[in-house]
Amino acid sequence: MTIKLLKYSVIFIIGLMCSKAIGKEIVMAFSQDIPPYIIEKNNTGIEIDIISSALAYKGHTLKPLYYPLGRVPLAYVQNLVDAAMGDMGVELKGAFYGNPAVIYDNVFITLKSRKIVINKPSDLNPLLVASFQGAEKRYAHWLEKVVNEKRFFGVSDQLKQVKLLHLGRFDVVLCDRYIFKYFVNQIKLIDKLEISAVEEHPFITVDPMNYRPVFRDKKIRDDFNLGLSYLKESGAFQKIYDKYLNL
Repeated sequence: MTIKLLKYSVIFIIGLMCSKAIGKEIVMAFSQDIPPYIIEKNNTGIEIDIISSALAYKGHTLKPLYYPLGRVPLAYVQNLVDAAMGDMGVELKGAFYGNPAVIYDNVFITLKSRKIVINKPSDLNPLLVASFQGAEKRYAHWLEKVVNEKRFFGVSDQLKQVKLLHLGRFDVVLCDRYIFKYFVNQIKLIDKLEISAVEEHPFITVDPMNYRPVFRDKKIRDDFNLGLSYLKESGAFQKIYDKYLNL
């Protein structure tokens, strides 16, 4: 090793040690269980792993605290946490917004064998639709008639949604595509239920700005963004998705 190369190696190691020495513990508000994004019982999941790894790039450690989804921004406003997974549509004045770590991509899902076409709200007539609770408010334009005619079923257990779709109890499931794939994999592991091919029907344009984590400290936000960029460039970002979805 040349003297010049040795010099740069020493500088790099010292810099790495210093960044870890000055790293902070970041207490961050997350929703309660949303597998595969958030798995509360062991502090893992796609979203937690990505945010934790991005913060670790500059020596910070993540400490997740879990709240009902609607209380996540409230925990931030009440100074109970240093950061939050998102603002959930609530304006957080003075907060520093990071780049999106994950994007929840909700789609209509049907069994391919049914050959159902969904291009407009009337295509949901007279179908039975199961979804996560609250979707009827977020997507009122699409679901108002379904709700009024009592064809909408808010099912909090998303594993049950997937099972009942394959059993023919529902015609349509409204779900994030990766959450659906995760639970299909769970069914394959724990049940003998025959899994049929499904078809996804995108119906909205996803806005990544709706899924930005928020930070109280601008420097921590900048460190997070830098780490997130590294994860994507290095391929580690996709590996985290693959770990949970067996892609």
